[in-house]
Amino acid sequence: MARPPRITLYSTRRCPHCRQLKTWLQQRGLRFQEFDIESNRRAFKAFQRLGARSVPVLLVGEQRIDGFDRQRLQRLLG
Repeated sequence: MARPPRITLYSTRRCPHCRQLKTWLQQRGLRFQEFDIESNRRAFKAFQRLGARSVPVLLVGEQRIDGFDRQRLQRLLG
């Protein structure tokens, strides 16, 4: 059986789309690692290296999703 892809979320506490995305992932029982780019300097540097401009940024394996794109998430994660 294939291992599920690693899921990484870059977010901030104040971001409503980040909260919606976290809830969406949790409701589906998907495990993910979250990094708050406002309180974690290393996470902020990683976020910058991605060339991202806003949160949320979700990495699913090698796939990147900027924002809370339900349709793309559904296709990618089921």
